[in-house]
Amino acid sequence: MKFRPCIDIHNGKIKQIVGGSLLDRGDCAEENFVSTHDGSFYGKLYKKHQLSGGHIIILNPKSSEYYEADVKEALSALRAFPGGLQVGGGITDENAAFFIEQGASHVIVTSFVFSDGAVRFDRLRNLAQAVGREHLVLDLSCRRKNGEYYIVTDRWQKFTDVVLTEDRLKELEKYCTEFLIHGVDVEGKGQGIDEDLVRILGAYSGNPVTYAGGIKDFEDLELIKREGKGKVDVTIGSALDLFGGPMEFERVLSHCD
Repeated sequence: MKFRPCIDIHNGKIKQIVGGSLLDRGDCAEENFVSTHDGSFYGKLYKKHQLSGGHIIILNPKSSEYYEADVKEALSALRAFPGGLQVGGGITDENAAFFIEQGASHVIVTSFVFSDGAVRFDRLRNLAQAVGREHLVLDLSCRRKNGEYYIVTDRWQKFTDVVLTEDRLKELEKYCTEFLIHGVDVEGKGQGIDEDLVRILGAYSGNPVTYAGGIKDFEDLELIKREGKGKVDVTIGSALDLFGGPMEFERVLSHCD
């Protein structure tokens, strides 16, 4: 189990938010933490500790007045750690190559691929052609509905008709090199992980998988290690001391090493 760091950007600031509170209307979100540092600070920190494979998420839509400020912060982090970080948020086959050229190791995609409630395999193929499968991460962040986990899009606001299962992961793995999965129902709440979701991820063997959502303490890390069978990597947001939480960054690194 590896630790994968994160940089979440909203309204031009590095933040930690409650995932389910994010709204495009008014660029609103319930905030847990707003950093006084910029993207380059975190990029340099992660580079210092050789924490490759972390993700930058641009949380405002392209239509937002804050989108360009978000991109500026993302680029400052990428340039501080070239080849070490992934970037997602508004990625399409038209701009994916730009972020790779700016230093992203991978681009992370959800909404462009999961359109009108279904998987657009033609768009997956276009993305692979634009940047290569080896530079593509699928974000399969999901919310529970009727006892199953449905992939959600548009900054976690819209349900698709696609249920996250082990078979679905197997179907999609040939189009990308990794999966990133936020448990949106618990994201940013600091009340514990989504154990059922982690079990689904632990049953899967294939591409590397990173889980994010609800981690509050080191017991949760042990739970992910056990239920994820040691195969599921982790991201910690609001609970990390870098973002105002109680979990010490250095201890997390030692625990996940």
